[in-house]
Amino acid sequence: MLDIKDVLLTENGKSSYKTDMERTSLSYRTGDFPVEGHPVIEVTVENKGDRKFRLSGCTAPVIRIPCARCLKPVLYRLDVRFDFETDPDETTYIDGYYLDVDQLIHDEALLVWPERVLCREDCKGLCSVCGHDLNDGPCGCEHTQADPRMAKILDIFNNFKEV
Repeated sequence: MLDIKDVLLTENGKSSYKTDMERTSLSYRTGDFPVEGHPVIEVTVENKGDRKFRLSGCTAPVIRIPCARCLKPVLYRLDVRFDFETDPDETTYIDGYYLDVDQLIHDEALLVWPERVLCREDCKGLCSVCGHDLNDGPCGCEHTQADPRMAKILDIFNNFKEV
Protein backbone atom coordinates (compact mmCIF):
# COMPACT_ATOMS: atom_id res chain seq x y z
CA MET A 1 0.00 0.00 0.00
CA LEU A 2 1.30 3.41 -0.98
CA ASP A 3 0.54 6.45 1.14
CA ILE A 4 -0.69 9.02 -1.42
CA LYS A 5 -2.15 11.50 1.08
CA ASP A 6 0.07 14.37 -0.11
CA VAL A 7 -1.23 14.05 -3.69
CA LEU A 8 -4.87 13.50 -2.73
CA LEU A 9 -4.94 16.65 -0.57
CA THR A 10 -3.08 18.91 -3.03
CA GLU A 11 -4.96 20.04 -6.14
CA ASN A 12 -2.68 19.59 -9.17
CA GLY A 13 -0.37 17.59 -6.92
CA LYS A 14 1.67 14.89 -8.60
CA SER A 15 4.05 12.22 -7.28
CA SER A 16 5.85 9.23 -8.73
CA TYR A 17 6.57 6.08 -6.78
CA LYS A 18 8.55 2.89 -7.21
CA THR A 19 7.66 -0.14 -5.14
CA ASP A 20 8.05 -3.90 -5.28
CA MET A 21 5.06 -6.06 -6.05
CA GLU A 22 4.16 -8.01 -2.91
CA ARG A 23 1.54 -10.29 -4.47
CA THR A 24 2.93 -13.79 -5.04
CA SER A 25 0.32 -14.91 -7.57
CA LEU A 26 -2.18 -13.53 -10.05
CA SER A 27 -5.65 -15.02 -10.32
CA TYR A 28 -7.31 -15.56 -13.65
CA ARG A 29 -10.45 -17.48 -14.60
CA THR A 30 -8.42 -20.69 -15.00
CA GLY A 31 -6.64 -20.53 -11.64
CA ASP A 32 -3.87 -18.85 -9.66
CA PHE A 33 -0.51 -18.35 -11.33
CA PRO A 34 2.71 -17.73 -9.37
CA VAL A 35 4.63 -14.49 -9.87
CA GLU A 36 8.40 -14.95 -10.06
CA GLY A 37 10.24 -12.62 -7.69
CA HIS A 38 9.00 -9.14 -6.78
CA PRO A 39 8.84 -7.00 -9.92
CA VAL A 40 9.22 -3.23 -9.57
CA ILE A 41 6.03 -1.23 -10.08
CA GLU A 42 6.29 2.37 -11.25
CA VAL A 43 3.22 4.51 -10.48
CA THR A 44 2.48 8.20 -10.99
CA VAL A 45 -0.51 9.69 -9.17
CA GLU A 46 -1.81 13.10 -10.23
CA ASN A 47 -4.62 15.09 -8.61
CA LYS A 48 -6.69 16.59 -11.46
CA GLY A 49 -9.15 18.37 -9.13
CA ASP A 50 -12.90 17.75 -8.73
CA ARG A 51 -12.11 14.37 -7.08
CA LYS A 52 -10.48 13.09 -10.29
CA PHE A 53 -7.08 11.42 -10.22
CA ARG A 54 -4.84 10.23 -12.98
CA LEU A 55 -2.99 6.97 -12.45
CA SER A 56 -0.24 5.90 -14.81
CA GLY A 57 2.60 3.46 -14.64
CA CYS A 58 3.97 0.10 -15.63
CA THR A 59 5.46 -3.17 -14.48
CA ALA A 60 6.44 -6.47 -16.05
CA PRO A 61 5.71 -9.42 -13.79
CA VAL A 62 6.90 -12.83 -14.92
CA ILE A 63 4.27 -15.46 -14.25
CA ARG A 64 4.47 -19.24 -14.38
CA ILE A 65 1.72 -20.50 -16.67
CA PRO A 66 1.20 -24.02 -18.09
CA CYS A 67 1.72 -24.65 -21.80
CA ALA A 68 -1.67 -24.95 -23.53
CA ARG A 69 -0.62 -28.20 -25.23
CA CYS A 70 1.72 -30.15 -22.92
CA LEU A 71 1.09 -28.43 -19.55
CA LYS A 72 4.81 -27.85 -18.82
CA PRO A 73 5.36 -24.62 -16.86
CA VAL A 74 6.32 -21.61 -18.98
CA LEU A 75 7.72 -18.32 -17.67
CA TYR A 76 5.70 -15.58 -19.38
CA ARG A 77 6.38 -11.85 -19.05
CA LEU A 78 3.25 -9.68 -18.83
CA ASP A 79 3.80 -6.12 -20.04
CA VAL A 80 1.38 -4.17 -17.84
CA ARG A 81 0.93 -0.49 -18.67
CA PHE A 82 -1.86 1.78 -17.51
CA ASP A 83 -2.88 5.41 -17.85
CA PHE A 84 -6.38 6.50 -16.85
CA GLU A 85 -8.39 8.99 -14.81
CA THR A 86 -10.63 7.85 -11.98
CA ASP A 87 -12.60 8.93 -8.96
CA PRO A 88 -11.48 7.37 -5.63
CA ASP A 89 -15.05 6.20 -5.05
CA GLU A 90 -15.04 4.26 -8.36
CA THR A 91 -11.99 2.12 -7.66
CA THR A 92 -11.32 -0.83 -5.43
CA TYR A 93 -7.65 0.03 -4.98
CA ILE A 94 -7.85 3.50 -3.36
CA ASP A 95 -8.79 3.20 0.30
CA GLY A 96 -8.67 6.46 2.20
CA TYR A 97 -5.22 7.89 1.57
CA TYR A 98 -3.70 4.63 0.39
CA LEU A 99 -3.26 3.10 -3.05
CA ASP A 100 -3.25 -0.71 -3.19
CA VAL A 101 -0.78 -1.09 -6.07
CA ASP A 102 -0.92 -4.88 -5.99
CA GLN A 103 -4.69 -4.81 -6.59
CA LEU A 104 -4.25 -2.18 -9.31
CA ILE A 105 -1.64 -4.33 -11.09
CA HIS A 106 -3.76 -7.45 -10.68
CA ASP A 107 -6.74 -5.73 -12.34
CA GLU A 108 -4.62 -4.30 -15.15
CA ALA A 109 -2.80 -7.62 -15.74
CA LEU A 110 -6.12 -9.28 -16.52
CA LEU A 111 -6.50 -6.92 -19.49
CA VAL A 112 -3.27 -8.16 -21.09
CA TRP A 113 -3.55 -11.82 -20.07
CA PRO A 114 -2.61 -14.18 -22.93
CA GLU A 115 -5.30 -16.45 -24.34
CA ARG A 116 -2.83 -19.32 -24.57
CA VAL A 117 0.86 -19.83 -23.95
CA LEU A 118 3.02 -22.45 -25.64
CA CYS A 119 6.35 -23.77 -24.36
CA ARG A 120 7.51 -23.62 -27.99
CA GLU A 121 5.78 -23.05 -31.31
CA ASP A 122 6.08 -26.68 -32.43
CA CYS A 123 4.87 -28.20 -29.13
CA LYS A 124 3.27 -31.57 -29.91
CA GLY A 125 1.17 -31.71 -26.75
CA LEU A 126 -0.03 -34.79 -24.88
CA CYS A 127 -1.27 -38.10 -26.28
CA SER A 128 -5.07 -38.10 -26.15
CA VAL A 129 -5.03 -41.82 -25.29
CA CYS A 130 -2.38 -42.25 -22.57
CA GLY A 131 -1.35 -38.65 -21.70
CA HIS A 132 2.34 -39.11 -22.66
CA ASP A 133 4.21 -35.89 -23.53
CA LEU A 134 4.74 -36.25 -27.29
CA ASN A 135 7.65 -33.77 -27.17
CA ASP A 136 9.62 -36.55 -25.46
CA GLY A 137 8.94 -38.97 -28.32
CA PRO A 138 6.12 -41.22 -29.49
CA CYS A 139 4.15 -43.21 -26.95
CA GLY A 140 3.16 -46.24 -29.03
CA CYS A 141 -0.59 -45.65 -28.89
CA GLU A 142 -2.67 -46.07 -32.04
CA HIS A 143 -3.62 -42.60 -33.25
CA THR A 144 -5.89 -43.29 -36.18
CA GLN A 145 -8.60 -40.68 -36.19
CA ALA A 146 -11.82 -41.94 -37.73
CA ASP A 147 -14.07 -39.52 -39.49
CA PRO A 148 -17.00 -38.97 -37.09
CA ARG A 149 -19.39 -39.27 -40.04
CA MET A 150 -18.27 -42.88 -40.38
CA ALA A 151 -19.08 -43.83 -36.77
CA LYS A 152 -22.21 -45.84 -37.63
CA ILE A 153 -20.42 -47.81 -40.35
CA LEU A 154 -17.55 -48.54 -37.95
CA ASP A 155 -20.09 -49.82 -35.41
CA ILE A 156 -21.42 -52.26 -38.02
CA PHE A 157 -17.89 -53.50 -38.82
CA ASN A 158 -17.08 -53.86 -35.11
CA ASN A 159 -20.25 -55.92 -34.60
CA PHE A 160 -19.19 -58.33 -37.38
CA LYS A 161 -15.70 -58.72 -35.85
CA GLU A 162 -17.21 -60.44 -32.84
CA VAL A 163 -18.79 -63.20 -34.96
